[in-house]
Amino acid sequence: MCLSVNAYAQDYPAANKSITFVLPYAAGGPTDKAARDLAQSMSKVMGGHSIVIDNSAGASGSIGANKVAKAPADGYTLLFTHIAQATLPSFFRNLPYNVEKDFEYLGLVSENPMNLIGRPSLPANNMGELVTWINANKGKINIANAGPGSASHLCGMLFQSTIKVDMTSVPYKGTAPAMTDLIGGQVDLMCDQTTTTIPQIEGKKVKSFAVTTPTRLSSPVLKDMPTMQEAGLKDFTVTIWQGLYAPKGTPAAVLKKLNDALKLAVKDPEFIRKQDAGGASVINDARNDPAGHKSFVMSEVNKWAPIIKSAGVYAD
Repeated sequence: MCLSVNAYAQDYPAANKSITFVLPYAAGGPTDKAARDLAQSMSKVMGGHSIVIDNSAGASGSIGANKVAKAPADGYTLLFTHIAQATLPSFFRNLPYNVEKDFEYLGLVSENPMNLIGRPSLPANNMGELVTWINANKGKINIANAGPGSASHLCGMLFQSTIKVDMTSVPYKGTAPAMTDLIGGQVDLMCDQTTTTIPQIEGKKVKSFAVTTPTRLSSPVLKDMPTMQEAGLKDFTVTIWQGLYAPKGTPAAVLKKLNDALKLAVKDPEFIRKQDAGGASVINDARNDPAGHKSFVMSEVNKWAPIIKSAGVYAD
């Protein structure tokens, strides 16, 4: 068995067989872009080997993840997903796979900061005024999101939990319609990735209150925007991270080749440039390693579980 595994790993990847990144979301979003950027850079460092994207959307991302969990453990079918890997175990009471046991962790790739924004007519201009206004209007405020389990939903739940005020969550089928209603004043607040908030802030179509990173961002549009922690919301940190996974049982030598390629890809200047252009940060720390990646995801599972449970919102 060892000989066959070693021989197999030596031949991996086979010249006539593409590697597939299964992305459990529709094409066009920030995670889809990150997957395609990584595929290009990993292909480059793997000698031009073909890497294709399979958008297997549905059920808040669980359909695509389950597809990989049940795929042959040969290194040709991989999962590229975001923070949902840590939150779906709480959003679904009957998730068809086990996040901890059914995957090999290959490494995190990049992360997107988030930004709390409000309708342009909101009678508040900074976080202090916003919290005062929220407390004075309890039971009357609504907060939009791009659907259950979305990045905006998670950030909105954490915001409500942190300031200890319940708001009416208004789910949409994606960020675009939610943003349209926020700009039009039909909803009060939304927390979303900076890739989608920056153009609206720059166009003065929404008000910006804070970013969710530990330190301020370098973006020209948001460089003067305080962090949630600076605004008095202790330990409020949210980034939407993306990572790569293989089915459990993939040979160790194959996993090493994939992790080596990932580590080289995230140092590719073109990959870094593309992430910077979209407002994302390339991850270049212990989370690029399988052990660090898994440890981080498990800590995120524990972070989000009580928040989701307290909200009582489930996807099934």
